[in-house]
Amino acid sequence: MLRGKVVLITGANGGLGTVVTNAFLDARASVAGTALSIQASDFPRANFVAVPAEISSEAQATDLVHRVLARSGRLDALVHLVGGFAGGTTVAETDHSTFARMFQTNLDPFFFLARAVMPVMQKQGGGRLLAIGSRTVLEPAATLGAYSASKAALVSLVRTIALEGRNHGISANVLLSGTKDTPANRTAMPQAARAKWVQPAQVAAMLVHLASDTASQVSGAVIPIYGSEV
Repeated sequence: MLRGKVVLITGANGGLGTVVTNAFLDARASVAGTALSIQASDFPRANFVAVPAEISSEAQATDLVHRVLARSGRLDALVHLVGGFAGGTTVAETDHSTFARMFQTNLDPFFFLARAVMPVMQKQGGGRLLAIGSRTVLEPAATLGAYSASKAALVSLVRTIALEGRNHGISANVLLSGTKDTPANRTAMPQAARAKWVQPAQVAAMLVHLASDTASQVSGAVIPIYGSEV
């Protein structure tokens, strides 16, 4: 489905990232997987390359993209899975450092990477940018103000990129996920009803579809994946 496509996946060996990366590898994409600590043995497949990197600054994100291009010569899709969570306090009780950290974690890296990959995709005549948002973008919850605001800003940025990329064959879409059934969430919420959670394989399948040529006309979409908690 993605044979010949070069895909950069951030957070590639995380709880969600592992499932997503394997899905793209199964679809025959050439995957460059990045995380702070990642190695080729994490995904012992011929179509995988590990690119350890930090992406908290523009220089770091640009260097990452340049390294992928130096190896592959092109970049067909950016699949951005990196994010963070902070909650449990009202807006009145949330300090500015927490608010800023949510934007630094959930918005800035995607912005830096988008700035680096869009000129490349414009030159090659197309590309896909995909990101993970949150259900709280549309349905805010008390004590999650900083997190929800950062994810809402991410959605706005993705939709803006879709508008700016439409004449260059560039699409941009974002998935709004409910609680995902990942090891981290199982540990954090051991008593939760996990049967209702979003299965990472469902998220991965949607991302593979959006990165493919069959979804070339899908852009600016904000797609909910809520599991059985609809």
